[in-house]
Amino acid sequence: MTSKLLRGRTLSFLRWPESVDDHSAWRYEEDGGLLIENGRIVAAGSYAAVAAKKTGADFETVDHRPHLILPGFIDAHVHFPQMQIIASYGAELLDWLNKYTFPEEAKFQNAQHGRRIARLFLDEMLRHGTTTVAAYCSVHKSSAEAFFAESHERNMLNIAGKVMMDRNAPDGVLDTPQTGYDDTKALIVEWHGKGRQLYAITPRFAITSSPEQMEMAGVLCREHPDLHMQTHLSENHAEIAFTQELYPWSRDYTDVYEHYGLLGKKGLFGHCIHLSEREADALSQSGSVAVFCPTSNLFLGSGLFDYQRYRRREKPLRIAAATDVGGGTNYSMLRTMDEGYKVIALNGEKLNPFQSFWQLTRGNAEALSVADRVGTLDEGSDADIVVLDAHATPGMRLRMETVETLAEELFLLQTLGDDRVVREVYVAGRPAKSAIVA
Repeated sequence: MTSKLLRGRTLSFLRWPESVDDHSAWRYEEDGGLLIENGRIVAAGSYAAVAAKKTGADFETVDHRPHLILPGFIDAHVHFPQMQIIASYGAELLDWLNKYTFPEEAKFQNAQHGRRIARLFLDEMLRHGTTTVAAYCSVHKSSAEAFFAESHERNMLNIAGKVMMDRNAPDGVLDTPQTGYDDTKALIVEWHGKGRQLYAITPRFAITSSPEQMEMAGVLCREHPDLHMQTHLSENHAEIAFTQELYPWSRDYTDVYEHYGLLGKKGLFGHCIHLSEREADALSQSGSVAVFCPTSNLFLGSGLFDYQRYRRREKPLRIAAATDVGGGTNYSMLRTMDEGYKVIALNGEKLNPFQSFWQLTRGNAEALSVADRVGTLDEGSDADIVVLDAHATPGMRLRMETVETLAEELFLLQTLGDDRVVREVYVAGRPAKSAIVA
């Protein structure tokens, strides 16, 4: 059987919602239907209209009423090797990397360890309703092989890359400019475009890559202009100062990446908290993406990402949102957007719930340049889907007694929701959360 008809309350976004009354920005069906064949959505709309398109008995109907059916969540920046250092106490960024991150990532010299953590990481993503990630692996080629093998086995659409880093870290997590280039080239050949896998060229950040390695990263980007590039930018004041010491010729932190040709529409820059106006202009003009990691930025005391100002400036930034992990504090994109709401509120702004759910579905898909494949419930889209239950906990059930609008329900899911509200996840049309062995 290759056909499946999902029934429930369907919600998908067409564009950024200006307000909670901007109904033309989304498509909502109180009794909706999604017809899935061979891993794709082939019909979407009211249940009655979709059911009428399918005749015969060669399909399964799955009734998810009264739950909400949305596109699967997308996480635009996450470090899968850091699972076992999430919730590590008391350090800011650079100390945190040296005390916790680098020793942990050194364990990924062991290929079996990498495969185990990759499996548990993707299980955790699916448990929380996330169907696509942009992931950093460790410096070890085998860690990326482990990630892609596990992702391919699940038929997930994921973006990932082996970290390139050749200085300012312990020997166990260093490569060289040449081995970083060679390993990346080999991984691209082996994995990019295999099934639903996509490769990201991944220099960790300017501090841990020498000028020679940054040159190699630029060469890779020129040789493979269709690939993503991911790195970190302007997360922490000490990081910015150290970068300027290492690259004294640069106008600012962003100028380092500009110089080596790393800006562009598939360039993903984690954090981007402390950007000058010149840097924001450079990101905007190149179409690069600033990735908002609110739980990490709060936990490490890095600062407040000025989300609404970045969107509204004369040269606006493309923005994605992400958990980060393990600097972040949760695997859930719902928890991420809850903390994001608070960061934005501390900047004197608000993010309405439709905007939040746009961001973690279509918004992130657009930022990652994969909206033609995921992030919507449009006909022709891959059937990566999440089913949410706003009555999942006693506290939520009590609050739902007073909820009167879809906006209120979405805000409740965002504010109190976690993996418990995720009833089911579909990856290319196949049930995924219920298939996870606890």
